[in-house]
Amino acid sequence: MATVPAGRDKYRSFLDDEADSVQWRRGGPPTYDVVNQLFEQGRTKEWEEGSLEETVQNAIKTWAMELSHKVRLQDFKSINHEKFNLIVNGREGLKGEEALKMGSYNALLKNSLPKEFQYYKADEESFESSHEAFRSAFPRGFAWEVIHVYSGPPLIAFKFRHWGIFEGPFKGHAPTGEKVELYGIATVKVDEGLKVEEVEVYYDPAQLFGGLLKGAPISISSSPTQDASACPFHSRS
Repeated sequence: MATVPAGRDKYRSFLDDEADSVQWRRGGPPTYDVVNQLFEQGRTKEWEEGSLEETVQNAIKTWAMELSHKVRLQDFKSINHEKFNLIVNGREGLKGEEALKMGSYNALLKNSLPKEFQYYKADEESFESSHEAFRSAFPRGFAWEVIHVYSGPPLIAFKFRHWGIFEGPFKGHAPTGEKVELYGIATVKVDEGLKVEEVEVYYDPAQLFGGLLKGAPISISSSPTQDASACPFHSRS
């Protein structure tokens, strides 16, 4: 649960550290100015600097940044590489390399529904296509905040809120301009060095897709520049 140093982003650690040796997906560290503004304008809590709530919030933002933007697990500084495990809605856990390969959206949205009932088919999405889908839907990013912390280290339990403004197309659905949000509960287990060993998340994906699928279907003929089949937690959270 690293403390964020002064630098280019006040909510995320390690964006400046060893920039030359870290392999970034887009050639360099990401910029979070736009989603930080969305976060500051839309958050429901403003935690005191140095509080447990702020520390947890920034630590999760840091982990999400690393998962979305670093190419190699060896460059992650927020996790215990040997023990890391990601569990979502009670499914079998994903080790670090598995989560990195899938990407945060696919890892969080994978489900066991029959294919014909899946509103998002994580098995058919690549890391890049999944991030492009949500980057398209939420041009200002997908903001994230801690609502409440129930317990401190080594097993941290908290409630969170995730939200964005649906201003771009998503999987053949036109944007509504409305806020889309979801709530969930998570636990994070950390080691003696406060590096994350396990993340366990519980939430209802229908809260997210209820807002995204609300948009009117986009007709290919009426929107020749938009491929409805290809139009797209970029985890700008």
